[in-house]
Amino acid sequence: MGVSERPSAIRVEIGELALLGFRADPERVSEAFERELTRLVEKHGVPLAEGGPLAVDALSGLRPLPAGLSARRLGQELARAVHEGLSGHGEVSR
Repeated sequence: MGVSERPSAIRVEIGELALLGFRADPERVSEAFERELTRLVEKHGVPLAEGGPLAVDALSGLRPLPAGLSARRLGQELARAVHEGLSGHGEVSR
């Protein structure tokens, strides 16, 4: 699917973000995560879904994140890690 053939809507639904070992405000992390993931999907799409609809149960094998990040930075880095997983990096459970 080329750039001109991207779907008109992409829906990413995440059931749970587990933030173990972080002291950041979960609400602020979630807001930053949503903003950054939206930006990345709008800019780059979801490469794993280029062949049609995709349902993913879990992404694993993603790079670790440092525990001392601010809520905003943690949300951004987490979104980048998830988008990397949706781009074919890491392991996908369907």
